[in-house]
Order: sequence, then C-alpha cells, then structure tokens
Amino acid sequence: MKVKSSLKNAKLRDKNCQVVKRRGRVYVINKKNPRFKARQG
Repeated sequence: MKVKSSLKNAKLRDKNCQVVKRRGRVYVINKKNPRFKARQG
C-alpha cells in the first residue's frame, strides 16, 4: 500500500478504484486489482 499526499491520481489509475474514509484516514481500494491500494493521512 502506498501512502500519498494526494489520492486524486491514485483514484484515476483504474476504473474499479474507490475512495473510502475509515478511522479518519482516506483510502483508495480496488477489489478487482488490489495492487492499486493507497492511503492518505
């Protein structure tokens, strides 16, 4: 999982990416291709 300051580009890398907020952190998750995971905060 990559930690990024901005998740906008991480979200646009694949059409299955979703931005999710959990426990005050913002995550990009992708169930079809888990290598696109990223976190902010």
